[in-house]
Amino acid sequence: MQDISRAKSAELYEKSKTYFPGGVNSPVRAFKSVYGTPLFIQKGDGPYIWDADGNQFIDFCASWGPLILGHNNAKIREKVTEVMQDGMSFGAPTALENELAELIIKNNRFVEKIRFTSSGTEAVMSAIRLARGYTGRNKIIKFEGCYHGHSDSLLVKAGSGLVTFGKTSSAGVPKAFADETIVIALNDKQAITEAFAQFKDDVAAVIIEGIPANNGLLIQDKDYVEFLSETCTANGALLIFDEVITGFRVGLEGAAAHYGIKPDIVTYGKIIGGGLPVGMYGASNEIMAHISPDGGVYQAGTLSGNPVAMAAGIATLTILSSEGFYEELNVKAQVFVNDLKAHIAVKGYELKIFTVGSIFWFAFTTKDIKTAEAIDPASMDKFKIMHRELLNRGIYFGPSGYEVGFVSAAHTDVELDKAKQAIFEALEVVYP
Repeated sequence: MQDISRAKSAELYEKSKTYFPGGVNSPVRAFKSVYGTPLFIQKGDGPYIWDADGNQFIDFCASWGPLILGHNNAKIREKVTEVMQDGMSFGAPTALENELAELIIKNNRFVEKIRFTSSGTEAVMSAIRLARGYTGRNKIIKFEGCYHGHSDSLLVKAGSGLVTFGKTSSAGVPKAFADETIVIALNDKQAITEAFAQFKDDVAAVIIEGIPANNGLLIQDKDYVEFLSETCTANGALLIFDEVITGFRVGLEGAAAHYGIKPDIVTYGKIIGGGLPVGMYGASNEIMAHISPDGGVYQAGTLSGNPVAMAAGIATLTILSSEGFYEELNVKAQVFVNDLKAHIAVKGYELKIFTVGSIFWFAFTTKDIKTAEAIDPASMDKFKIMHRELLNRGIYFGPSGYEVGFVSAAHTDVELDKAKQAIFEALEVVYP
């Protein structure tokens, strides 16, 4: 099949490289893991996006997750437009913050008080500081394959050993910062036990993505997550669920409800901004009392609780909290995935689709994958082919095989049937 035209996008990319490192403002956008130059997106509506060359795509990236209602949702657009008439930023409290906070807390039994931030990275960074301030301890345990934003103490990767201090995964992160982060493999109870045995009195928190979805979709067993919670409690450490992706995606209460486990601190982002930049962290009244100005843990932000972003969040969560929303969305996503799985089984492809709620991920393997180490980097060559073939057939996924896909409420049977047929055809090219 002939490749789509990228002439205008290529022209824009060449120009952008004179302004930005690598021509982008976030690395994955550079299309380094797939074929061709980056697509510059011009507009989106419902389940569709259009690039600068006029190519139309059914979108399963959804701005990396937050667009659970699809692009340019009318209710969100109307609410944002209404609020913007009165101004776009004050750096002062507004009633809109109360309204969105009430929607979140009313629909979530796992938080009693919250603090808004401007991004998921900022929310997680603040949650880590809160855990350290609350416990009076220094070290954090994180897991290889879980991404928690680009703050210094979390840009670390595992060393060679069962329990290791993290190695910096980015230039510019001091070794001293990495030395406060212990990195271990997912799905390994022994590693958790050993980490607490070695550093029991100095572990402030264990942080895990609610359902790891930044490096493949690494769905953990409930008994493992329960073990994390019990071990933290027994050792006086806090359990942090990073639900920047899963929060309000797998349900109103995210992965915490999926597992039936109460984290001590939870972070959200993406969906609660309705497409605008928002993050949030929350916990019990007792823990949140340590945040300034009530307590000694300092965190601030001029654009925290920005009224336009709050308006988008209010419109989004009002729809999400309507009766039957998640049941309908998740059933639609599962029917889509099950049809793909049935086709894969008939063809005998070495391919599995992992899924939870309206999130799904293609893994070019027949193995059950629960850890980052189990992903074969060579398998990404197959995704690279698949990605190009899907673009040529009008289907857009994020430009990395480690990224997940999302079904939105805007996808109808028409788009999903078209996408299934395109995926079937693309797989014929991947597996000739």
